[in-house]
Amino acid sequence: MTLYRQRIQAALKYLEDSIDRPLNVDQMAAQAAYSRFHVQRLFAAVTGLRVAEYHRFLRLKRAGEQLAYRPDLSVTDIGLQAGYENSESFSRAFKRLLGCSPTEFRKEADWSSWQSVFETFDKTRTMFMTSALAAGEIRLIDFPQTYVAELVHHGDPALLPRTVQRFITWRRENSLPPAKSATFNILYEDPEDCDAADFRFGVCCELARPAEPNGIGVVNRTIPAGRCAVIRHKGSLDHAGDKIRSLYGDWLPQSGEDLRDFPLFVQRLTFYPDVAEQDAETDIFLPIV
Repeated sequence: MTLYRQRIQAALKYLEDSIDRPLNVDQMAAQAAYSRFHVQRLFAAVTGLRVAEYHRFLRLKRAGEQLAYRPDLSVTDIGLQAGYENSESFSRAFKRLLGCSPTEFRKEADWSSWQSVFETFDKTRTMFMTSALAAGEIRLIDFPQTYVAELVHHGDPALLPRTVQRFITWRRENSLPPAKSATFNILYEDPEDCDAADFRFGVCCELARPAEPNGIGVVNRTIPAGRCAVIRHKGSLDHAGDKIRSLYGDWLPQSGEDLRDFPLFVQRLTFYPDVAEQDAETDIFLPIV
């Protein structure tokens, strides 16, 4: 990793870690080991966003996720957590960015618009926050047979959050919160290597007994018992691409192992927006013979 890249990563990490604090450019410059005279121009040139804009995007993206996935949080509380003095100022900022009020977004989120608004922001984070697979990071385990309820998203990856919302609602209605029912995702396709119409992604939670028939598409599924290579990822799953590619392209050919006929899957251990996105933890499982 070049010194230049390390410094940009340090600036981004400072902004991520200070999401709940007022922006302090002097402290960010110190973390990045650049003069304040240069750091803001350099940041904008590299990321395509001004420092203050990036910090605001961090806060409003978390706020949007909370609106969509955490109905127990009030709009006022979400706005205060995002750094706004009252719900009116939060609503104005949110609408200026996304074209709808927080209440409207909570009622019916437009995820296609969401993706286009945050496209540059997300690409920057993926470019600089992605980490490679480290030596000794892989564990080999015997995964137990696990019964899950699954709702499969089929189609445009940009609309996956809509499926996640439906599944969260079903979990709440069936008293299956993450605290007592482990959360899994089954990664049927690589979104970078398939047409949007063919993309499939399974949203799952562990079951003690079979799910009842329902009208939203949740079905009973079994994650089979078997050996797995496991890596723990910290941060957004969107930033795990290099680790997953290294698992397939570097570790597997040298390991002497072979693949089982079951897709890559993950277990979500801690969740954004309940924790900062860079602190969310996920175990990635590669099924092997």
